[in-house]
Amino acid sequence: MTNQSLQRLLEGNRRFVENKSQLDGSEKRRREIATGQHPFATILGCVDSRVPPELIFDQGLGELFVIRTAGEVLDQAVLGSIEFGVEELKIPLLMVLGHKNCGAIKATREILHSHAKAEADIDYLVQELTLAVEIGDEEQENPVDRAVRAQVCHVVERLRQAPILKTAVEHGELKIVGAYYDLDSGLVEMVIE
Repeated sequence: MTNQSLQRLLEGNRRFVENKSQLDGSEKRRREIATGQHPFATILGCVDSRVPPELIFDQGLGELFVIRTAGEVLDQAVLGSIEFGVEELKIPLLMVLGHKNCGAIKATREILHSHAKAEADIDYLVQELTLAVEIGDEEQENPVDRAVRAQVCHVVERLRQAPILKTAVEHGELKIVGAYYDLDSGLVEMVIE
């Protein structure tokens, strides 16, 4: 089921890229899911308005369990929501989705390079993205892109260590993967499987 769910996402992305959407937002579909939800994948993605998971994976109502934070940053509410999806809804796939030109990564780089401190709770995001930015800065050619991919890998590894998720992975009930969305082409490519 986990591999089928991943294949379903990637096929939906192909339809999106080819402008062959099959999204179903009909009244009939709304009525079908009104009494319960059975999403086949959880997407932990960025809040960036250019990266709406339902659209880029061509999935309609009730098909995805979407959680979005700046730079895919984890906190207790995010982790608890993901765990709820696994425990209660039995969602077999969890994808961490980073994207090209991530504003959270860019802002973190600027703050770190200027030795400034972010205001209020934005500082939490900066602290959580610092490791990825440092890894990205090791590459001269495209440090932001490298940092985005590093953040995806870092979050995937953290999620794989969360007790509820780790147990589900060990029992073959869950697959946790990382992916990267290209804003220009619309394509999603796998970063970590």
